[in-house]
Amino acid sequence: MELEAANNNVGNQDSLQRGAKYFMNYCSGCHSAKYVRYNTLGAGLGLSDDQLIENLMFNAEKTHETIDISMRPDDAKNWFNKTPPDLSLIARSRGTDYLYTFLRGYYQDESTPTGWNNTVLAGTSMPYPLWSLEGIKVPLHHDDQDHGGEADGHGETADHGEDAGPRPGFEYVTAGSLTVDDYDQVVRDIVNYLDFISEPVQLQRKTMGVWVMAFLVVFFVLSLMLKKEIWKPVK
Repeated sequence: MELEAANNNVGNQDSLQRGAKYFMNYCSGCHSAKYVRYNTLGAGLGLSDDQLIENLMFNAEKTHETIDISMRPDDAKNWFNKTPPDLSLIARSRGTDYLYTFLRGYYQDESTPTGWNNTVLAGTSMPYPLWSLEGIKVPLHHDDQDHGGEADGHGETADHGEDAGPRPGFEYVTAGSLTVDDYDQVVRDIVNYLDFISEPVQLQRKTMGVWVMAFLVVFFVLSLMLKKEIWKPVK
């Protein structure tokens, strides 16, 4: 599966705040981010401690605690056949393009235990947490595509609006609460958030890198001038 570009921007604080909201509402029930503390998250997202406690801290009491889950690993393994992974570093290990394509690649598949499958990770054991936002889509068979995309045994294609058609190769059998374009923005916000928590200091690192490079350029020029001055008598 060719990955699509996430085009996320960790410098967009509004996107990070939306991503944190979606992560806590749809992902944090199963997935922890135990290498990130709430106060670190608040500093990066521009949130006060009161805002953190009111909006993001559902199972923690102190802002210095890490983002953990209440679900026990044994229960998770029984329900999903494996323990859901911690997502603190998932953006660094998988890449943002992978995450973006993965969260947009779910489709209904009644042959799987969860009723879902994915174009990026076939046979994934993770159910689809965002289906109510995007809607439910199924793959189009070649016969369906040849006849204008009508479903064979799946009902009529759901209407997502004039400017947001179904994804290529799929049709929607149940409309979600968002258009396709709006859902893609939700996914981009989540990926942006996961990219941020994988390295919360990356913005400071990049800013500092610019100053370091500027210093080295100035130092190089001064060193070159000094070298010429020292070797002038020899010439």
